[in-house]
Amino acid sequence: MDGKPRVPWFRQVGPGAWKAFSAAWLGYLLDGFDFVIITLVLTEIRAEFGLSLAGAATLVSAAFVSRWFGGLALGAFGDRFGRRPAMILSIVCYAVGTALCGFAWSYWSLFFFRAIVGIGMAGEYGSSSTYVMESWPAALRNRASGFLLSAYPIGTVLAARAYDLIVPNLGWRWLFWIGIVPVLLALWLRRALPEANDWTEQAGPQREGTSANVLLSGRWRIVNVAIAVAVALCLVLIFSGHAGGWYPLYIAVCVLGFVAFAAQVSGRSWPMAVGVMVTVFCAFLYSWPIQSLLPTYLKTDLHFNAGQVANALTWAGLGYAAGSCLAGFAGDRFGTRRAYVGGLVLSLVFVFPAFALGSNSVIALWLLLFVLQATSSGISGLLPKYIADHFPVRSRAAGLGLTYNVGALGGAVAPLAGAQVAGRIGLGPALVVLAAALTLVTAALVGFNVPARLDPRRHQDQEESGSLLS
Repeated sequence: MDGKPRVPWFRQVGPGAWKAFSAAWLGYLLDGFDFVIITLVLTEIRAEFGLSLAGAATLVSAAFVSRWFGGLALGAFGDRFGRRPAMILSIVCYAVGTALCGFAWSYWSLFFFRAIVGIGMAGEYGSSSTYVMESWPAALRNRASGFLLSAYPIGTVLAARAYDLIVPNLGWRWLFWIGIVPVLLALWLRRALPEANDWTEQAGPQREGTSANVLLSGRWRIVNVAIAVAVALCLVLIFSGHAGGWYPLYIAVCVLGFVAFAAQVSGRSWPMAVGVMVTVFCAFLYSWPIQSLLPTYLKTDLHFNAGQVANALTWAGLGYAAGSCLAGFAGDRFGTRRAYVGGLVLSLVFVFPAFALGSNSVIALWLLLFVLQATSSGISGLLPKYIADHFPVRSRAAGLGLTYNVGALGGAVAPLAGAQVAGRIGLGPALVVLAAALTLVTAALVGFNVPARLDPRRHQDQEESGSLLS
């Protein structure tokens, strides 16, 4: 030992880094509020627009349909012009989209406005996470990742409380109209924040070679616009239920389009990027059936009123937030992948009991939802760090934004899958089956380090050094 006093971790983070974190945390909290309110008012929207459960679930999916584009476009913007302006633009986008949802006059208008929300949310995820992690010391970036993502469930808790106060008295549209508030935060951010250290030092002075330059180069610009339009149209047809018998073709177009963008952002490492997409896709498939359909389950299967639903979601959201923070400590202590897999495996203990309880065991249900969300959704607080480790600074925002938000299409599939399986075995059992099965798949992909094993550069480095995969 060198005899020097050990500096507490929170003192290793400078004032500028804490300021960056606080701003990003607030942005992500409001992001969570705006994004999740659609799940709270699905029953009201179903009644007003005359939709089935499966039809209403597509409105949850609408935001996921556009997220891949927001992650790619706003991520490339962040790689070219900085993390801070990308974060501000993202906040304005999702806030305006949420407010527009309150003016929806039909299913398709609401679907379109939700897609705008998805673009902003995707940009917020990529820009905020890269902004914070590139501002914090490298040894503390799991903590930065986990702490940041704790804001999202706090936003969902606030949304649940707002639902209880607003919707029974004023109607569902007012819940969306107050979503314009984050624009005020964006105006403050524009004046108050410094740029991320890593971007300033490595990408800022050298604007050539960023993801934006690659995607918008002369020979690729028109091709990429055509690919984006084709993918967007196919996704809308798929997730709105209008694909007919053309599902396989539309899915193939989307997959090829995503691979084409991954190849441009990641170069020879595009198989790694695709592996990250698949991992995140499975992560959303295990978590989002519960996140998107839990309010519906509580109202239809357990017959909870608005206040009881808000209470249950509050406990679930607090568990999610606490789990994200604990995941950050665990990731820095044991390593990102070990902590992630450990949390996933532990969550399997709580999935079945949470949905086996009846409406009379209210307190036990609260506690189980708290622990379940802490270990399953909370552990995903490590995802930004896990993904960012695969990309260099100059393409990190676009790489993280694209791979995470393409994978987030699992969140679009999740409510539809939950609704379809629920038609056969009931909503509660459907949520249990999907969560348990996909948790195991995700744990295997992360535990065996599948994306990194697909990276050709990793194999080349190992051949040159004579090392083996760890």
